[in-house]
Amino acid sequence: MTIEMIREVLGWCSVINIGFLLWWLVALTLLHDWVYKYHSKWFKIPVEKFDSIHYSGMALYKMSIFMFNIVPYLALRIVY
Repeated sequence: MTIEMIREVLGWCSVINIGFLLWWLVALTLLHDWVYKYHSKWFKIPVEKFDSIHYSGMALYKMSIFMFNIVPYLALRIVY
């Protein structure tokens, strides 16, 4: 596997992961009540806690995308 292939894979992983993150954000924003009603059947949590869990998860996912996809991609882009 060459450096160019690794860089290309990291680029596509970044695009796909950012797409999932945007889908999560749009789905939670537009379908908040439906998603909450669906999850509240399994877990008895207040709306504020539900929002906190989801937005914390989004923040963790976004930081992971930066750390494991975008930063290595940019490092390879700069070096090679």
